[in-house]
Amino acid sequence: MVVKKLHEAGLRSEHAYTAAVVSIGLTVVSWMGSIKGETAGMDRADRWGIFVGEWAPTFFGLGLALAQYED
Repeated sequence: MVVKKLHEAGLRSEHAYTAAVVSIGLTVVSWMGSIKGETAGMDRADRWGIFVGEWAPTFFGLGLALAQYED
């Protein structure tokens, strides 16, 4: 149902795959930015990297669901 609504809204599997790859890059950027920009230390940087890093599997899964729906 959700996948059907997203597909009808114009979201395609390629969009979800692109978002997944971009989120992997954002993981590295957020981790490095947190290390350099905050005084909280490595623990906080690791948490930022993990938080953003969890988006990629979600987007890949959504891309797979949309790809199956598109077939």
